[in-house]
Amino acid sequence: MSGWLSWPLLGLLAWIALSIPVTLYLGLVLRASSRVENAPRVAAPSQAVAPAPIFAGSPSSRRARSLDQPRILIVDDEAGLRMLLRTTLTADEFEVAEAEDAQRASDLARFWRPRVVVLDVAMPGIDGLAFCSELKQKPAFHSPSVVLLTGTDLREEDAVRAGADALLRKPFSPLELVGVIDRLTGTEAADVKTDLAAGPNEQLLLYARDLGRLLEIERMQRRVVQDAYRDTVTALANALEAKDTGTGMHSLRVRDYAVQLTAAVEPALLGDPSLEYGFLLHDVGKIGMPNEVLAKPGPLSADEYALMQQHTRIGVEILRDVTFLRGEGLNVIRSHHERWDGTGYPEHLSEHTIPLSARIFAVADAVDAMTGDRPYRDPATWEAASREVAVQSGSQFDPEVVEAFLRENLALRRIYDVTGKAA
Repeated sequence: MSGWLSWPLLGLLAWIALSIPVTLYLGLVLRASSRVENAPRVAAPSQAVAPAPIFAGSPSSRRARSLDQPRILIVDDEAGLRMLLRTTLTADEFEVAEAEDAQRASDLARFWRPRVVVLDVAMPGIDGLAFCSELKQKPAFHSPSVVLLTGTDLREEDAVRAGADALLRKPFSPLELVGVIDRLTGTEAADVKTDLAAGPNEQLLLYARDLGRLLEIERMQRRVVQDAYRDTVTALANALEAKDTGTGMHSLRVRDYAVQLTAAVEPALLGDPSLEYGFLLHDVGKIGMPNEVLAKPGPLSADEYALMQQHTRIGVEILRDVTFLRGEGLNVIRSHHERWDGTGYPEHLSEHTIPLSARIFAVADAVDAMTGDRPYRDPATWEAASREVAVQSGSQFDPEVVEAFLRENLALRRIYDVTGKAA
């Protein structure tokens, strides 16, 4: 690629490469804001270089985060609570194992070496306090962090004496537990209130409430990522159009035409989020075309035309691994130059073998090409372009799409009046 636009385009692509991880990082920040830690700090037992224990309601210390998944061992004689804890922690990307009593947990802790043990206090056989002391004192266990769970009036002093790093009282919020574990494993978390009136099934109510909160956060993250993709795609499309035609309005205008026409032909297609991105990036493969071919002020030679036809394949190669383009978006990029009569490119598809989204977009793209400025000809009027679309029904275009275009002509003309004449 040559010309003065090469450097701006390379800079834009570098910005795009940086924008995606930044967006994902913002999503992680939103996720962290839902996590909790709620407990007064209690003085640690006198040990060299030992971190202060974390109790429900206190701020905590931070440790260096391991690059691998932290291993969490759940020890509780209640199968239902173990299942809830496992579901919570595996969803948060921890590696989880469980045991129903201290004896089984002892074997696991010795050989599996968990980083954190979530331990119920009231268990048959060896209770949680005694097992916590063993975990902390015996070298074979490698002194994991211990979070004690209790439904009794256990004193924090007793938990400290046993070596516990945190104490949570039942019922506890699952996000509260995740927040405590994050701190013990070195991940920062923010405070979230977990007040809930006492009553039956408090633990299940807390889980149900926090599930709703997590779903809300997930939807927020998805919107952040989608908005970033849309802004990035629009910027790239505008830069490509400036390289090709000297205006950045074509991709936005033809997107609007295609959305209006899709709603008239097959509204269900609009449910595919990749479709709009395909409309915007339909000519992304032209990034691989020489400037002298794109800006040539006359008809292309046979060799130049053959080269230009490769832009659909190049576009698919560039974008095939982009998640937000998989689906109808890639169909548009690949097949928007196919013709109803089979004489198009790149695969010479015909009639209904051409994806419907590409057949719809072919009409929108052709109308904008005819009514837009080009180096080699003056723009046609809207009426002349509409007549040409009707003439090409059954040869270049799908007759059903042409019928929809003629039905929606006034609505499409309004889009042209707002954006086309100003371009």
